[in-house]
Amino acid sequence: MKKVLNAVLMFSLIGSLIGCSGGGAAEPPASGGTGTETPPAAASDSKDPVKLRIAWWGGQSRHDYTLKVIEMYESQNPHVTIEPEYAPFDDYWKKLAPQAVAGGLPDIIQMDISYLNQYAGRNQLADLKPFTESGELDVADVSENALSGGEVNGKLVAMNLGVNALQTTFDVETMKKNGIDIPSKEWTWDDMDKMGAQAKEKGLQIGGFAYRHDVFFPYYLRTIGQKMYSVDGKTIGYSDDKPFIDYFTRYQKWYDNGYILSLDKEAQKKGVAEEDEIVLGNSISGTGWSNQFLAVANLVTDRPLELNPMPGPGTKDGLFLKPSMYFSVTETSKHKEEAAKFISFFINDIEANKLIKGERGVPVSAKVKEALKPLLSENEAKIFDYVTWAEANSTPGDPPNPIGAVEIEKLLRDLSERILFKKISIEDAAAEFRKEANAILARSQQ
Repeated sequence: MKKVLNAVLMFSLIGSLIGCSGGGAAEPPASGGTGTETPPAAASDSKDPVKLRIAWWGGQSRHDYTLKVIEMYESQNPHVTIEPEYAPFDDYWKKLAPQAVAGGLPDIIQMDISYLNQYAGRNQLADLKPFTESGELDVADVSENALSGGEVNGKLVAMNLGVNALQTTFDVETMKKNGIDIPSKEWTWDDMDKMGAQAKEKGLQIGGFAYRHDVFFPYYLRTIGQKMYSVDGKTIGYSDDKPFIDYFTRYQKWYDNGYILSLDKEAQKKGVAEEDEIVLGNSISGTGWSNQFLAVANLVTDRPLELNPMPGPGTKDGLFLKPSMYFSVTETSKHKEEAAKFISFFINDIEANKLIKGERGVPVSAKVKEALKPLLSENEAKIFDYVTWAEANSTPGDPPNPIGAVEIEKLLRDLSERILFKKISIEDAAAEFRKEANAILARSQQ
């Protein structure tokens, strides 16, 4: 599954340009100007030529179908030319950072919830509400809940492309062949311990969280009634260090026992499905978002993979429906209306979505979702069914991460590596995380 290798190094290199504090990750810079909104660019009645740039992250399969969707749109709108820019997740944010500094962001950028507040908070993202009100961005078949996930400070700065839920992928056939117990939907962390030990005995592994503690630690906190951040985003949300200690004590056990991949091997990966340990035949399970299941499952052609919830207890409290990713129109775009029209096409056009098929999350358009059901492959249907199950077995999600969250994710990753390499005790790491994370959030409020 995709791992987060963040853009902190790039941010640090350009920190002097955008006022980043020493040793931390810089936030996306403010647009040049006063902070007032740029009026949406008016569409030309004469259909003057328009050139849009669009950027996204993902693996090869996503690149391939997105290019086809772009070609489809251009054929229907011959006055529009769209230039694509794409990269794996870690490289994507490294490319975006200097473009933001130079005021040269693409017209449309794929946006992640971890970065949403940061880019919106620096006036990098345009408000899409004027286009939903005019109908240029058609949201007639999109629920209010799906739309609200892209709102920051009353502005619709990102259009939700689909919904996801956290899941565990099981290689059921390999598990059966090796006598490894297949957990039920009500499984627990103790079951995961047992599964790891059984896999290890057979020369296999389970999928760990590696560089995604920024995703799975907050999930764990939710299962025990805690949160990663306070409601106002000014402090860490949990009340003491015990959750941190319990979470990383278990993870260190997995690592020390060889249940999960070593960090040196993880560091060599680009986060694409082709490198997934299930695909390579080394692991019986993996963890990630539901839409990530498809690329992995489609590469494993000789045996079926299955989706299962994350472990509990408290799975229902931990799970939530997450905007898989967004498209945002940048504030510097000179063609905001045309950019909004393309996003509208992407989420609403039936033929385009026959190519997309929910790979960016189960579609937010009810009309599209209904039209796709008879056309889904077995693996695609598994995702739709799992998200439907999760919808009834989850709780509301948390607000978008506060400004400073990316720097905190880097801190969490660094501490997790120091823990696994025995450079720091878990107790000391818990205290350091709380102190440093709260300091980052305090600086971010200034």
